[in-house]
Amino acid sequence: MPTFSSYDGTTLAYQRLGDGPPLVCLPGGPAQASRYLGDLGGLSAGRTLLLLDSRGSGDSAAPADPSSYRCDRIVEDVEAFRAHLGLDRMDLLAHSAGASVAQLYATRYAHRLDRLVLVTPSLRLLLAAPVGMAEAYANRAGEPWYAEATAAMDAWGEALKRGADDAEIAPLRLAAAPFWYGEWTERARAHAAAQEHDRAPASAQGFYAGIDVDRDALSAALADVTVPTLVVAGALDAAPTPEAAGLLAGLLPKAELVTLPRSSHFPFVDEPEAFAATVERFLAG
Repeated sequence: MPTFSSYDGTTLAYQRLGDGPPLVCLPGGPAQASRYLGDLGGLSAGRTLLLLDSRGSGDSAAPADPSSYRCDRIVEDVEAFRAHLGLDRMDLLAHSAGASVAQLYATRYAHRLDRLVLVTPSLRLLLAAPVGMAEAYANRAGEPWYAEATAAMDAWGEALKRGADDAEIAPLRLAAAPFWYGEWTERARAHAAAQEHDRAPASAQGFYAGIDVDRDALSAALADVTVPTLVVAGALDAAPTPEAAGLLAGLLPKAELVTLPRSSHFPFVDEPEAFAATVERFLAG
């Protein structure tokens, strides 16, 4: 994998997939290796995808300073990546927790962005509590996996409260994974299992550790970002629900919200063709 040296000397790795205009991609997780993004539902057919492994995850090195795992400092990795690629301005796509980084990046470096795509974005920096999460879970009560996944979700929450380590939490997270897919197919099972293999606990724990965000100030800053933005939501997603994703889209002056009807948190897995077509249409302007 190609690598570059970030602002503090940490060596970061990235994947290059496809052919066409460049699209810089930030994974979620948080701090998940970028492999789970695949080719974003076939988006690589018309774009060169540049998928960054966050520090300490995938093939990227762990930093000397653990506080640099925090999402507001990872913003500077994204800026260093842009400079390494030689792009004066770039199109940026971010999934899930990666969208926390992208939101902060847009408030600091909007002049470096042409277009911004936020896929099932985390709203942890903006909202004090989830919007509609319990209802979204309950709406899937008819699924054959619902009882087992709900029990795993509850046990996961209890384990977190006890400060359990990732070895205990990992099987619970995997058992709860059906909630994050539109259909619990063999493809979804394989995708969820591969993510567990690629997790980086130290990076994930440091991603939001100690961050103190003024939500009103961040909302005001985003309201000043005039970069054309696409927010992609999954109709079945619990975090964010389409309603919550709409709140983010409503903050950004040039944002549009698209909700994919059969998707949950990974629309590029659930509805790959529709996802890729939606993003390509937006990027093409």
